[in-house]
Amino acid sequence: MGTAVVVALDFDTEREAMSLVERLGPAAVSYKVGLQALTAAGPRLVRNLVANGKQVFLDLKLHEIPNSVAGAVRAAGDLGVSLVTVHASAGSSVLKAAVQAARPFPQLRVLGLTVITSLADADLPEVGLAPSVEQQVRRLAGLASAAGCHGVVASVQEASFLRESLAPNALIVCPGIQLPDSGDTDQVRVATPAAAVRAGATHIVVGRAVSAAANPVAAYEAIVAACEAARSRNPGGGSV
Repeated sequence: MGTAVVVALDFDTEREAMSLVERLGPAAVSYKVGLQALTAAGPRLVRNLVANGKQVFLDLKLHEIPNSVAGAVRAAGDLGVSLVTVHASAGSSVLKAAVQAARPFPQLRVLGLTVITSLADADLPEVGLAPSVEQQVRRLAGLASAAGCHGVVASVQEASFLRESLAPNALIVCPGIQLPDSGDTDQVRVATPAAAVRAGATHIVVGRAVSAAANPVAAYEAIVAACEAARSRNPGGGSV
């Protein structure tokens, strides 16, 4: 299979989120529920999506003590979630606790979040890290892999070397995906769908490029078409 397109439901209400889901129809099967939507709508949104046959990427970006993270992962599994994120910078004990908590749920995959896409090299010293982003991503991806995580979250700029260094079946989920005519965002490490496929991403996360588009259906279809075209030119690229 080709690179999976995950649509981010970054809305303030369940009604707005489900309106986009209904508009995109059966072609769109994967959705991301992040902190904004989960805080506003609660777990009912996730249950609604799962009940409608959708795969849910619950982007919690967990960064807590191991016991708390394990509890949150179990709750995600009970909801029927497919993907959940844990900050790899929380350390190996937290990552291992998350992986262990996910084991009773065959559909659930744990992703180690490396470096969020709003950060660039110049931002790292502010949080006590030495540049570069690439070094930090390499370190955290290795930590996540050693802890047994099913994959990582990183920008397209890091996906190529991660594809070479991680296990062949490791998931590489890339946010910060934009169409050429997308407007400015608060993300700095961004890329097009085609670049993500060429880099070996197994999943791409698209947000405002679809949700804020004048025609979300056309925008979604353009992203899928771009992925398929890139995949046909690069058969060795990312797969699920």
